Amino acid sequence: MFTGFMVNAWLVATIVALVAGVVGFFVVLRGSAFQAHAIPNGAFAGAAGANLIGVNPLIGLGVFSLAAALGIGRLSRRGRSDVVTALALMMMLALGAAFISQSTQYEPEIFSLLFGEILGVSSSQVLPVVVLGAVCVLAVAFLYRRLLMTSIAPEIAAARGFRPERVEMAFLVVLACSTTMTVPVVGAMLIFSLMIGPPAAARCFSNRPEIALLVSVVIALVTVWASLACSYTTNWPVGFYVGVFSAAWFGLGRTYGYLRRVRRVN
Repeated sequence: MFTGFMVNAWLVATIVALVAGVVGFFVVLRGSAFQAHAIPNGAFAGAAGANLIGVNPLIGLGVFSLAAALGIGRLSRRGRSDVVTALALMMMLALGAAFISQSTQYEPEIFSLLFGEILGVSSSQVLPVVVLGAVCVLAVAFLYRRLLMTSIAPEIAAARGFRPERVEMAFLVVLACSTTMTVPVVGAMLIFSLMIGPPAAARCFSNRPEIALLVSVVIALVTVWASLACSYTTNWPVGFYVGVFSAAWFGLGRTYGYLRRVRRVN
């Protein structure tokens, strides 16, 4: 379990969990779950288009992720964020369908971008994941106070000189960056559950941002590690366990929150 190709899987999965726990915390706090769903799923079209013209799919993935983030952030200033996000997602999925229809074969590499291929991570993929992961975490650390203020009290943040629209744009770029590094590992369909389940559960366990953020990272790590171990022993997809464990953590968090409220009433 800890030798051969599994070494890369454990290393990359750990980095992905760290990034998902940190970025996902603010995704949940800011109510940006729809954007976190739309950007990785829509960016799949970029990978399909890159494959069609013979370019590395990761380049197309990164370009479409960034374009989606900037487009959603810009257009949301003059319209409803959910409508803009939905339209961006539909447009990118339509482009993805068009690109795939023009391809002579359905590349397994594109399929892995949807559902992940964490057990097939090569040594050459480790360094880009490490670099992008570090960039994402450092960016969140730099923006931490601004993200926290604009998420909890946007009016007070604006009064203190913070520009909520700029903070939102910067956060969407971080989200696009994290998408680019995580989608090839766990897939566009599954990074959403890893970015939502553990952070949402963490908020149920603590109301203090620093503690909740730490708990979010810990839960994400445990989720990915347990998923890898279960997948290795049962030969079931890693994504199945990631989704199930993420949902289970959220259910546990809600139960804990309910019991804590009942205890306070009594």
